[in-house]
Amino acid sequence: MTEIKSLTIQELKEELAAMGEKPFRAGQIFKWLHGGVESFEEMSNLSKDLRARLAERFILTVPQVARKQVSQVDGTVKYLWRLRDGDCVESVLMHYEHGVSVCVSTQVGCRMGCKFCASGLNGLKRHLSAGEILDEVLFMQKDSGETVSNIVLMGTGEPLDNYDNVLKFLHLVSCPEGVNIGQRHISLSTSGIADKIEKLAGEKLQITLSVSLHAPDDETRSSIMPVNDAYPVERLMRACRYYFDTTGRRISYEYMMARDKTDRPWQAEKLASLLRGRPAHVNLIPLNEVAESPLRPSRPETVRRFQQALEKRGVTATVRRKLGPDIDAACGQLRRRELQKQQDTGRF
Repeated sequence: MTEIKSLTIQELKEELAAMGEKPFRAGQIFKWLHGGVESFEEMSNLSKDLRARLAERFILTVPQVARKQVSQVDGTVKYLWRLRDGDCVESVLMHYEHGVSVCVSTQVGCRMGCKFCASGLNGLKRHLSAGEILDEVLFMQKDSGETVSNIVLMGTGEPLDNYDNVLKFLHLVSCPEGVNIGQRHISLSTSGIADKIEKLAGEKLQITLSVSLHAPDDETRSSIMPVNDAYPVERLMRACRYYFDTTGRRISYEYMMARDKTDRPWQAEKLASLLRGRPAHVNLIPLNEVAESPLRPSRPETVRRFQQALEKRGVTATVRRKLGPDIDAACGQLRRRELQKQQDTGRF
């Protein structure tokens, strides 16, 4: 059976034509789906017969809240969703002056193996479908009662490792007949799969590409990000140059600040030399501690000096504000605790 929420309006029209239905029904159904309905029976402007046939032909995904944490500090909400096959993924809803942003996952687990991230500690379980990624947005809106204005694909998983489903999600979520979140309000974060960055450039999307650089040299980067063995810094930067030349869209570089690992003065100099002359922005990210990782956060004064060193050399840099400090808002940690609980109770 086909997941109906993963279908575009055009694909829905083709499916309905095969069922002997008029094309205009596709728009009605699409609107219901993107409103977060939990059953075909809720589609009250469709005949009872059509609703029954839709239920026979399609799967309607409805994630369940397995756990929800609300920060008492800033109102950040972290969700652990249980999917229809029992797998779990995390999403985060955050409040900013410019509106409500959500961070969504694109895979169950991750195969990138970054040393500072809890998401990949259990490896990759499976890809999320386009509809399942969309569900995270729809059901955070529904549960919170708030309208999402910005999306960040920076949760569990490597978006470009699930390329086709992520690309379809981007088209679905920005569709005017649906949630209609403009692509300029969407950021996609990648660990640096260079050939997929070049492929993405050809899509000519209006999204913001965020590259998780985290170290300016191959030795350091390979020690914390195995992807660097396949796509070393020089190869990655070449792909980034191609992306900008093709799309005209400035790239944001994420840089994790780990004490005595990525925060040394010479690394600030090398990072500045890598980016000098490029339309780029560096987002310095204080490390979220993961119990299984030996890495520790840089001291605040070290982060400030690193930022100043970049700006002195002409590179724009900001320090990311840490949201949800009391609810482990970094992705991967909540799902990992759920997996441990299942193991302890014999459900895993």
